[in-house]
Amino acid sequence: MKNDDLRAAVKLRYGNAVTAAVSGSGGGCCGPSHSCGPTATKDPITRDLYTDEETKGLPEDALLASFGCGNPTALAQLEPGEIVLDLGSGGGIDVLLSAQRVGPSGKAYGLDMTPEMLALARANQARAGRANAEFLEGTIEAVPLADSTVDVILSNCVINLSGDKQLVFDEAFRVLRSGGRFAVSDVVLLRELPAAARGSMELWTGCVVGALLAQDYVRGLERAGFVQVSVEPTRVFERDDVEELVCGSGCSAGAGAVDALSGAVMSAFIRARKP
Repeated sequence: MKNDDLRAAVKLRYGNAVTAAVSGSGGGCCGPSHSCGPTATKDPITRDLYTDEETKGLPEDALLASFGCGNPTALAQLEPGEIVLDLGSGGGIDVLLSAQRVGPSGKAYGLDMTPEMLALARANQARAGRANAEFLEGTIEAVPLADSTVDVILSNCVINLSGDKQLVFDEAFRVLRSGGRFAVSDVVLLRELPAAARGSMELWTGCVVGALLAQDYVRGLERAGFVQVSVEPTRVFERDDVEELVCGSGCSAGAGAVDALSGAVMSAFIRARKP
C-alpha cells in the first residue's frame, strides 16, 4: 500500500468523520463512520475515554471530535512549564487538556494534516481560551519543529495510521529534549492479521490493520533510540467490539474478518524515554 494513497484515504476519512461528528450525525474514526444501529454514535475504541471533570469547561465539539483510544494526557503526568506535542491532534481535546495542565509557563502544540480537524481545533481553542496552545499543519512523519524542543510527545490512536511508523518514532526522538517522554495511546496487535485484512484500505484507515504488533512497537522505538519502552494493555477487543468496528468500515467485511480480528486488537499505553 503506497504511503501517499494511505495518507489521502486517512485525510478523507477523518475529514468526513469530524464533519459528521460535530453535525450530530454520529461517527468515529475507528468504527462507525455511519450508524450501524439505532444508537451507534461512538465505536468501542473511542468512547468513554475522559471523565466529566476532565472535560468540564471544554467546548462540546472538542469531545465530539475526539477519535482516540485512550487518555494520554493522564498517562503523561504533565507538569507546569513543560512543552507538549500531540501527534495527530484532531479536534484538539488532548492539546487543550495539556495546555491546562502545563499552565501559562508551558505550551501545548497540536500537529494534524487534515484541514477540517485544524479548523475545528483552532475554533475550540478560541472558545476554551487556551492562549498557550498552538495547532500546526503537517504530518507526523515530518514534524515542523526544531530538534530538542519538546518535553513530552503525546498521540492518541494516530501512529497506527502511518505508513512509515519508524519515521514517526525517529521524528519523535528528534524533537524531544534529553530526558523527554513519549506517552502514547494507540491500537496494537496481539497477533498477525491475515493478508486479506492487511490489504483492506477501509480497515487500515479504521485504526485496525495498520497497527503494529506489540513487540514491533517496542523494537521500533528502541531502534529510534528510546529507552525504558513499555506497552501496557488497556483493553482487548473481543467479537462484539470487532463486529462494531467492521460494520463501521462499511459492513463490507464478512465473518472471516471478524474472526481474524477478534482478540487480536487492543488499545494500549506505550511509554518510552529519550536518554
